[in-house]
Amino acid sequence: MADFADRKTLSLDGARKAAQAAEAEAKKQSLTVSIAVLDEGGHLLHFSRMDGTGLASAAVAQAKARAAALFKRPTKFWEDAYASGKTHLGLLPGVLPVEGGLPILSGGAVVGAIGVSGASSVQDGQIAAAGVAVLGK
Repeated sequence: MADFADRKTLSLDGARKAAQAAEAEAKKQSLTVSIAVLDEGGHLLHFSRMDGTGLASAAVAQAKARAAALFKRPTKFWEDAYASGKTHLGLLPGVLPVEGGLPILSGGAVVGAIGVSGASSVQDGQIAAAGVAVLGK
């Protein structure tokens, strides 16, 4: 057994690529958003806030990405669980139950996450999905 594990990580170039694809999707929909790309530990790799985006969206985008990275699931999962009454989110610190945060996977492992805020939660989710979709191509 090895003392050190080999693992993939999300590069800064990959984070920029995801953010650029997300921004392109936002522009296509005539929306302005904040986009945060974090590593698997929830630490910021890349951030952008489009001109005209609300100031609070900067913190919300990062919180969505952090929740997606640390809990290894889309924030939509928590939104749905909360809406159905199947979970008490007060027991889960750091969970933001609003669509728009997605984990970034490589080989089935979470290597980072993207969070988007500034539009409706559904639109934030679509924009984040565009950022994830461009990776690995």
